[in-house]
Amino acid sequence: MTTKKETITLKALEIIKSFQDGIRYSELVNKIHDELPDIPTNTIHGTVWNLDVRLPKEIYKPARGLFRHTTFRELEPGKPVESKISSAVAKVKEEEFYEPFADWLVNVLEDCTKAIPLGGTKFKDKWGTPDVVGIREPRKSDIIKPATEIVSAEIKIDSRDLITAFGQACSYKLFSHKSYIVIPKESSEEDTARLDGLCLIFGIGLILFDSTDPENPEFDIRVRPIKQEPDMFYVNKYMKLIEDDLFS
Repeated sequence: MTTKKETITLKALEIIKSFQDGIRYSELVNKIHDELPDIPTNTIHGTVWNLDVRLPKEIYKPARGLFRHTTFRELEPGKPVESKISSAVAKVKEEEFYEPFADWLVNVLEDCTKAIPLGGTKFKDKWGTPDVVGIREPRKSDIIKPATEIVSAEIKIDSRDLITAFGQACSYKLFSHKSYIVIPKESSEEDTARLDGLCLIFGIGLILFDSTDPENPEFDIRVRPIKQEPDMFYVNKYMKLIEDDLFS
């Protein structure tokens, strides 16, 4: 007869092997509990937390909190793997998400008092143009009037462009008080985990969304941006180009 620890371990291996991109710790625990409801959750926690240490030939962690089966090692970044959302990307255009995200920044996140879709080559230089730019200005009802803030965002619907998107979001910090990167929630767990860590280090906001549905993208904030002071020379240089649209 197998022990509870052996039963949990076998079930964990079965579940992990069914997730090519890996599965996060909390989700793994929940799935094991769903299939083994008679075993206490604490017992499951005590068994799976160090699976990668106990079973290094079968389980490894490509990122913090992410378990992956070793049979998928050959699918690490740098080797060609077809994007899971490539077919969905072909059906929609990235520009369709600009206005919904601008509205979300204003009405849901309330990080801006006004935000506009931009994109293209509006800023006319090699550093790129944000897909969405917003401002947060003091309201008449504010007792203490804060200074005006600039908010920028880079949106990607193709998970193969995440490194590029992160670089662009970093460059927007030059003229923005807050910068966001908005990526498909269907992106691999490993890529999302890496961006999560990078965004925390660099103070960039990370948003996940449904890149297949412009009508209901379900934007979800994962990392909040850290406000920082931009270079006012570049703030004025770039805001001058969109002054009529953003400040009118």
